[in-house]
Amino acid sequence: MKIILFSRPQPLRSAEELQKLIDAIEHNGFDYSVNEEFAEMIERVLGRSVPAENRYGYTIGKQPAECVMVCYGGDGTLLEGIHRLDGAPVPVVGINSGHLGFLATAPKDRIDLIFKDIREGNLKIEQRTMLALEGLSDGKTRYALNEVAIQRLDATMINIEAHIDGQMTAAYFGNGVILSTPTGSTAYSLSAGGPIVTPACNCLVLSPLTPHNLTMRPLVIPDSSTVRFEVDTRHRSASVSLDNRTYEIEGNTTLTVRRAERVVFLAVPHNISFYDTLRNKMMWGVDVR
Repeated sequence: MKIILFSRPQPLRSAEELQKLIDAIEHNGFDYSVNEEFAEMIERVLGRSVPAENRYGYTIGKQPAECVMVCYGGDGTLLEGIHRLDGAPVPVVGINSGHLGFLATAPKDRIDLIFKDIREGNLKIEQRTMLALEGLSDGKTRYALNEVAIQRLDATMINIEAHIDGQMTAAYFGNGVILSTPTGSTAYSLSAGGPIVTPACNCLVLSPLTPHNLTMRPLVIPDSSTVRFEVDTRHRSASVSLDNRTYEIEGNTTLTVRRAERVVFLAVPHNISFYDTLRNKMMWGVDVR
């Protein structure tokens, strides 16, 4: 089995931390490849060479049938790693060396046990929905695991009409609107007042961003829906964000979002559930009286 290691070259990574990560991979007998940026950091900090054949760039390229991507960092690192898979059906494990970690749930202080679980096949594989966006000026389809967010770029509010399966549903006047998957319900959508949705639910969530009309509320819709957004910014530009990637759009643009055919296979330790993560991260098990 091969490990596809992805991480960002954070300046605070110590030699001890990096050595522990590499040792855990090698001690379990894995072949592995590393993204270019992180490979350069390993060489600089540890003084060990990472051969060209063990590196990859902005996509992982052709890989053996049995491989697992390990993202070492926070949720943003895991999202970037997933984008580099470019739809390849590779299970993704997130080791949390960051902060909140709703996606990167495996703790870094159990790193040896995590790679042991990978070697022995003791991981749960959860299939997660992705979104596909069409309508950008380059004509390409873009993908998101968490959400598609359409937002203003300046101080003037924007108007976004949402049409669900061809039916005009709402006009959002304000900072914008978010369409999130169940996975993304604990990300940007949550901070905008959207509901928390368990990953197994077959739905999407529309959440307005600081709406001018105070009766606007988040809306849960089937994930079989096709959502068309008609964006009017009074001849100014706006932005559309897909997870951690942002694109500028013209003042009058139509965007279409639907459930993608590709999915993400999120691999989590067998003893960690969504409810465990939710309770711990949201501190629902803490008595604050």
